Amino acid sequence: MFFDKKGYTLVELIVVIVLIGLVLTLAAPRLRNALLSDNLKSAARKMMGIISNLRNEAIREQRDYVLHFDLNANRFWVSYGSMTDEERTVAREEGWNLPADIHIDDVWIKGEGKMVEGETRISFTRRGYTQKSAIHLSSEDGRKLTLELSPFLGKVKVINKYVEFE
Repeated sequence: MFFDKKGYTLVELIVVIVLIGLVLTLAAPRLRNALLSDNLKSAARKMMGIISNLRNEAIREQRDYVLHFDLNANRFWVSYGSMTDEERTVAREEGWNLPADIHIDDVWIKGEGKMVEGETRISFTRRGYTQKSAIHLSSEDGRKLTLELSPFLGKVKVINKYVEFE
């Protein structure tokens, strides 16, 4: 009579809970990355980190640095004044590509204007100064970001839209 009752045993429940836990442990990081990753903001954070690092390196090493942009190839890289031509070529080849769905719309530099194609560059002096400039990024879904570089403060301001500068 005891065996005629329907239900689950404790062993069956434990096995199911362990399997669910295992699946969640393996799938949660991918699910989190898929739901929470934003290539536009990630690209902006990467550029902000590189810009901050360039300023710090320029001051620490007492060397002028240049952040290069190839707007047609959607990439950027770093060089400094005393690099050989071979080192510059290697730096360009080892530069950073933006994700396929992110694009550098243009780079604006005070006194030079807006560049929308070709190559351009932003210089960082050994004192940590740079030209007032802005980098405009966009994603395929139509969102835009402006990274505004302050000449003296050493900060990059992120604006969640396209901002024109004079």
